[in-house]
Amino acid sequence: MYDGYVASGGTEANIEALWIYRNFYEQEKNAKPNEIAVIYSEDTHYSIPKAVNLLGLKSIVFNVHEDTRQVDIADLENKLNHALNHGKKYFIIILNLSTTMFGSVDDIDKISDLLQFQQLDYKIHIDAAFGGFIYPFTNADNKFTFANNEISSISLDGHKMMQAPYGTGIFLIRKNYMQYVCTPEAAYVPGMDYTLCGSRSGANAICLWMIFHAHGSVGWTVKMNELLEKTTVVCKTLDSLGIQYYRNPFVNIISIKSEFISADLARQFYLVPDTHNGQPNWYKIVIMPHVKQEIIDDFIVQLSQLSKTK
Repeated sequence: MYDGYVASGGTEANIEALWIYRNFYEQEKNAKPNEIAVIYSEDTHYSIPKAVNLLGLKSIVFNVHEDTRQVDIADLENKLNHALNHGKKYFIIILNLSTTMFGSVDDIDKISDLLQFQQLDYKIHIDAAFGGFIYPFTNADNKFTFANNEISSISLDGHKMMQAPYGTGIFLIRKNYMQYVCTPEAAYVPGMDYTLCGSRSGANAICLWMIFHAHGSVGWTVKMNELLEKTTVVCKTLDSLGIQYYRNPFVNIISIKSEFISADLARQFYLVPDTHNGQPNWYKIVIMPHVKQEIIDDFIVQLSQLSKTK
């Protein structure tokens, strides 16, 4: 049913997906590189433009709405039409199951409906590096699985929510696609080589197996919902203070508008800005199991005092 491997991280897994689909289109459809386009949102992880650069492909970056972080479908439609009019015939779509900065989740139904209406030749890859180990356990209506025929591949990071050792990515893809990146020169390797990195750590795979078996799906579901409850409590406090933020209700990331955060507060609590070059627009916090309640309470107290001062 599926193939895959434990990679060095989500970046490698994302590059692997684009590499496979580029080769698929070149080998099966005689596509030229300038006929293949990679479509993704402005919130997508930087590994995708990195992959596009490495593979010699063309990017189509669609806008999202500022407050909801959801696809601007009119902008996407306009850019698809422009691409079609300029010789693009094959499309690799990257959709996010929790963006790195916002925890936002792309609307797969709305986007795939447009792709079908346009009668495009496309493959959909899901970047679930952050959300893959929380969203499916907290949202009963999760559509980001291989039960959804629109999805061809998924990347995840075990070293984020799973807290496996750093460098534990996961790449999963439907059967009969890995062949497009087979390296026949690796004849001395049993089973050949179908991966980007080649040699990799078996210890990381063992750690994943141990974490899976220690928690089980039921135990992990409980753990992730406890994180959601903590995140919701923080959001309710932000609401009471009139602080503007974005949060997907099934993810433990809160992104706060920078106007409500001082530079001192950001440094003290190691808040992550959306840019280190110039003035940030957003700062994010991630509610993780190892974050003690006292730290959260201290952050809220200082944020409340700052809000009253402003």
